[in-house]
Amino acid sequence: ASFTISLHKVDNTTVVIKLRPGVSPSCRIRIKNVIRSDLKIKPGENVTFTFTCSTPEKYFIMEIQKNIDCVSGPCPFGNVHLYPPGLPRLNRTYIWDVKASTKAGLELKFSTPWLRQIQPGETCPDSISYNINSCIDKATVNIGTFCRNGSVSRVKLLGGVVMSLHLPWHSLLTTSGFNIANRASIKRLCIIESTLKGESSITLMSPNYPLGFPEDELMTWQFVIPSNMRASVFFHNYSLSNCERKEERVEYYIPGSPSNPEVFKLSDSQPANIAGSFNMSLQGCDQDAQNPGILRLLFQVVVQPPQVDENVTHLVDLSKEKNMTVTIHWEGWPSQMPLMSEPICLICKDPRTCDRVLTLASGAVYRISFLCKDLSRLRITAEKGIGCMDIRWCQRKIYSLSVPKAITRLPIQLHKFIWRLLATDLINIEITSSSLKLQQHVPEQRCNTSYSYSIVSATPETQLNVGVFCPGGSIEKIQMRNNITISLKTFGKGFINESIAQDLKMSFVPHIKDECTFTVSPNPEAKVYLQTPNWPYGLPPYVSISWFIVVPSKQTARLGFSKDRMGIACETGRAYVNIKEETLGAEETVRREDELLPQPRDMHHNFWVNISNCKPVDKTQLTLQFWVTFADKQIDLGIILAVVAGAGVLTAIGLTVCCVKKKKKKTQSPMVGVYNANVNTEMPGKKGLFGKGRQNNESHVYAVIDDAVVYGHLLKESNGSVAPEVDVYRPFDGPVGSLPPSPPPFSFRKDIKRSSSTEEEHPPLMDTDQDTYTFAHRKSGQSKDNGDANEKDKGNTSVPLLENREQDGLEE
Repeated sequence: ASFTISLHKVDNTTVVIKLRPGVSPSCRIRIKNVIRSDLKIKPGENVTFTFTCSTPEKYFIMEIQKNIDCVSGPCPFGNVHLYPPGLPRLNRTYIWDVKASTKAGLELKFSTPWLRQIQPGETCPDSISYNINSCIDKATVNIGTFCRNGSVSRVKLLGGVVMSLHLPWHSLLTTSGFNIANRASIKRLCIIESTLKGESSITLMSPNYPLGFPEDELMTWQFVIPSNMRASVFFHNYSLSNCERKEERVEYYIPGSPSNPEVFKLSDSQPANIAGSFNMSLQGCDQDAQNPGILRLLFQVVVQPPQVDENVTHLVDLSKEKNMTVTIHWEGWPSQMPLMSEPICLICKDPRTCDRVLTLASGAVYRISFLCKDLSRLRITAEKGIGCMDIRWCQRKIYSLSVPKAITRLPIQLHKFIWRLLATDLINIEITSSSLKLQQHVPEQRCNTSYSYSIVSATPETQLNVGVFCPGGSIEKIQMRNNITISLKTFGKGFINESIAQDLKMSFVPHIKDECTFTVSPNPEAKVYLQTPNWPYGLPPYVSISWFIVVPSKQTARLGFSKDRMGIACETGRAYVNIKEETLGAEETVRREDELLPQPRDMHHNFWVNISNCKPVDKTQLTLQFWVTFADKQIDLGIILAVVAGAGVLTAIGLTVCCVKKKKKKTQSPMVGVYNANVNTEMPGKKGLFGKGRQNNESHVYAVIDDAVVYGHLLKESNGSVAPEVDVYRPFDGPVGSLPPSPPPFSFRKDIKRSSSTEEEHPPLMDTDQDTYTFAHRKSGQSKDNGDANEKDKGNTSVPLLENREQDGLEE
């Protein structure tokens, strides 16, 4: 097909057809018998041409430029037409270059659906775009690139303008969509008018964005908004230039405001909840010639109807709190930014100070309100610091780790509450949950509550993730070294009800030897799973962790490990597992990293489990998990029969002794008990503690005190007979150890004596071991001062049980 383009000279229009950049010249333009790759048609020319291919739109583009001179002659104001007609279907760009005096202003008025500004590099859905440039003297400023279907209804410019319209080859658009009008000087770079009729959100940018706004220039955005709507301004991206004089600022003119214009810095929180129309101006400054910097701005204006509860305020009383901040934000903050097209939720400290994120500090009372249709999209994140620099001032204080009611009363879901516990090196932290207790989140025993605690112990060099815990378990207490961060995270709306029973507390305690110590007090029917901190990455090198397991009375605990070996090889030091019951004479079970872990075993008393790490050879660190179950203590039938039989034998012996004593009492005169003051009366100890051996002294010989002793009146019952205590158990009431089993130092652990399945350690020699004592009747004429050698023994620190004068009286 052939095309004829005829241009009138008075139209001052030029048409250029040229190859698209980067396309091979497979298609050409034929004019009569001449083949060429481009074509330029000037004003007053008439040209007929054809293409050598059937799809010229793949190879060629077209520019139609019209020059309009408003300086030397009158301007053709009114609607702008797409001229000339009958052009080939190519991607084409219409350019209107209007030259005007800086003393006058030009107005580009767009027909509906108006325009929407886009960022550089962004494309329009229908591929139809407008570009506006302002020309002052020889300088050109890019006002912006726009798509159709927006809110920009007018653009007023100072001086000349270059207006471009880009149409794709398949577009059927026949009108330009704007007209040009003459206006008085606007005394600024430009004015962009946006008309927003209903609920909407628009994004606008400063001229030349993302490059710099012209030096010491002024421009204005006019927002036409119904009086029954509310508008809020948000700056999303901006930068400042280096000013020598003046100051870069934003000015608002708000009808009805008592302080027009209201001046803000670009770094300030911008006005929100504005009723009706308003103007916003951007003012530049005189920049440093050597280092000018860049002034640029990208912002958002959100228009929404007033909320039903716009005047409803919520009291947030933080006056009694210390070192705490409360941040109300959108869901996903700060990692995820909400889309600008999404409905916006605003939090307001006062009717005009609103933002998407609001932070409240402790020590004050706030009345906040919300501009939001759906409050479920908002969240609360709070943080509180508790510190101790001197144990004398904070050792007896108990701090509650519960969420304040000022937060739980808000109609916003709590996302996270963080406690940062800080102390010096010699002060440690103890966390307790006496009634709810804590459950460690492990694969075999997952938390299913509405909230959980994440506990992290940190130093400047290392960080130990103690674990994730939730209420309703067996852990009563956790003692930790270093600074601690506890993060309460909620899951769903059930937290408000479950949080009422929160009982987590903390206190500062003196230094502990282990990195972390757990006190576990399970329910009798519970099966408890416990694992080393920093799961699944493993304990850091040389870290020691202890668990103290409370075994309920009348029950037996069974302890087992989830795997056979520790699974590491040590480069330096040794890794150990120590198990020991908290009872006198209890055997300590020790296993090294190159040995099998103990098989499941029964524990009859409270016991300790200690796990200590070495420095492993490779990156594989120590991870261990163990479990504890409980069962009622079983009494063996054989033991019961033996006890009954023994009781019968003792009863028979007792009756026989009583009969013999009664018979002897009738025939014998009472014998007098004699006390030997020279005999060592210290409690017999282990062999080797006496200065002499037993064969060399009489420390084991006692005079017989018969049934009619002088002291008998103290032991007689009402009937006059002596009742000895037979087979009576006296429980031990003294203190027992409360510290975990101590693993040997790393430099000496290779020499430790370990227990195994085939070799048992002998218990230490007790005070009653194998020491026999001889009782004898005193013979007539025996020396009363027997044992002089023993009396001279330096080791004898005994005190006579009776004074000498009392002895004399007894003998008489």
